Amino acid sequence: MTRGIEIRTSPHLKRVVTVDKIMRTVVLALLPIAAFAVWQFGLSALLLLVTTTGVAVLTEWWFARASGRGNTVADWSAVITGLLLGLTLPPGFPLWMAAVAAFVGIALGKALFGGLGYNVMNPALVGRAFVQAAFPVAITTWTPAFAPGRFTEVIPSTLTAPFMQPIAVDDWIAGLNLDGWSGATPLALQKFEHIETPILDSFTGMIAGSAGETSALLILICGLWLAWQRMLDWRIPVSVMAGAVLMALPFWLLDPSLYPSPWFVLCSGGLMLAAWFMASDMVASPVTAKGVVIYGLFIGALTVIIRLFGGLPEGVMYAILLGNAVGPLISSWTQPRVYGAK
Repeated sequence: MTRGIEIRTSPHLKRVVTVDKIMRTVVLALLPIAAFAVWQFGLSALLLLVTTTGVAVLTEWWFARASGRGNTVADWSAVITGLLLGLTLPPGFPLWMAAVAAFVGIALGKALFGGLGYNVMNPALVGRAFVQAAFPVAITTWTPAFAPGRFTEVIPSTLTAPFMQPIAVDDWIAGLNLDGWSGATPLALQKFEHIETPILDSFTGMIAGSAGETSALLILICGLWLAWQRMLDWRIPVSVMAGAVLMALPFWLLDPSLYPSPWFVLCSGGLMLAAWFMASDMVASPVTAKGVVIYGLFIGALTVIIRLFGGLPEGVMYAILLGNAVGPLISSWTQPRVYGAK
């Protein structure tokens, strides 16, 4: 009696990696960034991250129960959405607005499309884009980093009542007696006043900005660890950074006094966090080898274009959302040719 041979297509060897394991690993990579945000901005940053994460998880649970999909909270994807969203918001952002952003991110950015694996765009950025349009003043109000008393009191705007005008923080900041505080982020200073913050400050995180976007060094370390764990495609963040450098370099060489240097472009704003933890979203990014490179270059270049010629200092959020939108087209255009086919 002969035994038949079962022939299957490659890959023949693979490691068993579940969705929840991937998501837990991403959460572990984000925890040092979240901890640095709390150390830098104090209680307000902690309350902000707890609010966005908690509301995201509750919203995920409610929609999963309403649709009969079972307990989808256990896959940790809602935790990632909440953490990423909180890290992209100003540390003094009113908590009720942060709750709205988290709800919209899960409801419109994920549940509307059928849950994890079906969302077209990054849910955290969908939520942030909504509050960017709905609350433009609050989302562009910045507070100093390492303020004295940040662990014993919150930023006044944090506890603003729902649908009320955010409490002004100018008097609170004036009472801190901080030398050199201009009230603007490095991106805003460069764009509107052509003052470039020292690269070392931007690289290490000794600056004001969104809660988790200040330290490019820490984000890079956490992102590289995640890539070493093979939980993201390293070609995406590298391509994003390469696209930003290639787009910024000619302008900087043309007029260094007017345009930012490529190093400043990489270390300032949310580019580093977005490149390593948002553009690399497995669901919303292309799946082909050439596609991920084109996708990353597109996001990096578009970010610089929006920063230099748009009305806002930052553009990485819109660049990624547009990259998510064209991702399926990029995947279809870069499909490898089937062996033997014309």
